[in-house]
Amino acid sequence: MFSGRLLLIASKHEKAKVLAPLLERALSVQCISLTKFDTDILGTFNGEVERADTPLITLRKKCRMAAEAHGVDLVIGTEGSFGPHPIYALLPANDELVMLLDLKNGLEITSRELSTQTNYAGAAFNTFNDLLLFAIAKGFPQHGFILKDKVEHFTICAKGICNEDDLQKAFNQIITSHGSVWAETDMRAHLNPTRMSVIEKAAQKLVSNLQSECPKCRCPGFTTRKYISGLPCSECGCPTSSIKSELKKCEGCGYEIMLNYPKNRLSADPMYCQVCNP
Repeated sequence: MFSGRLLLIASKHEKAKVLAPLLERALSVQCISLTKFDTDILGTFNGEVERADTPLITLRKKCRMAAEAHGVDLVIGTEGSFGPHPIYALLPANDELVMLLDLKNGLEITSRELSTQTNYAGAAFNTFNDLLLFAIAKGFPQHGFILKDKVEHFTICAKGICNEDDLQKAFNQIITSHGSVWAETDMRAHLNPTRMSVIEKAAQKLVSNLQSECPKCRCPGFTTRKYISGLPCSECGCPTSSIKSELKKCEGCGYEIMLNYPKNRLSADPMYCQVCNP
């Protein structure tokens, strides 16, 4: 279905470095890079342009708009989100979505990687030494930094800072006129190796999804759409929050199948039971 076709990578931040080798090897496509569409119009991490839609809707728009701008029918894009982990709220997380949009065959296949491996952070500083120590702890200078006069509604924003001299210059400029400096990690992929590795993992999942064919129509992307909890406790038999079933569905023909005990476990450890371990 994909062999020999052009695949546009909808990114202005060098994601092709990790995406192109993986996709060309797995799908036998020829990857091309984005040149005619600015993905920043859909939202930026530093707050210059607020993302108006959900990550999934934004990613779909990004892929469609990039495909239209380049006149291609096969495109891949990613959309990252950063914030508290949805379960372990004290941990920062990188939630990365990857989408392959095949306009020729009417397919939209996605994958997701939720990772606590992120240097996402921000804080206000009054001294350069404190700022430098913070930046180094977050991976600077291998990871880029952003300095602003305030976290929101800012008037000064220095992006892509990757050396100490530029960090000092930006700090001096802002501290002189505003009294404090807001510093945050630059989460754009080309300046954040940690995020780039999460994108690569999400893309590897996407390849696995594409290699999973529908047993009915042989369309790629026969993937899990929903997990159902309720695996019985091995001690008391009561339903737990552990996964009991998963729903797999074909993107092409809509064929569905419910698989019980997908992890080959018939019962859950009592530690996950609200009756045995309330």
